[in-house]
Amino acid sequence: MKPFPKFTKEQTIDENEPMPFPKGEDMEKLSNFEIELGERQNETLFKITSEIENTENALNQAEQLAQRLKKRLKQLKDLQRVLSR
Repeated sequence: MKPFPKFTKEQTIDENEPMPFPKGEDMEKLSNFEIELGERQNETLFKITSEIENTENALNQAEQLAQRLKKRLKQLKDLQRVLSR
């Protein structure tokens, strides 16, 4: 494991000192970052919602198939019972 780098006193930030407010180009970068972050969040939520819907649809289809198979199995067992007499 690599050790953390040592910082000089000038490189450290005093926790009691307020952070400087971004200005000009930095503010624009921050604003663009927030916009992009919001867009990515919306895309991710959309993908998750779509995946949930797809999974629910697949589950419903599987349940319907299981019901049809149970019905067919019952028919075959009934036919077997009738023919076995």
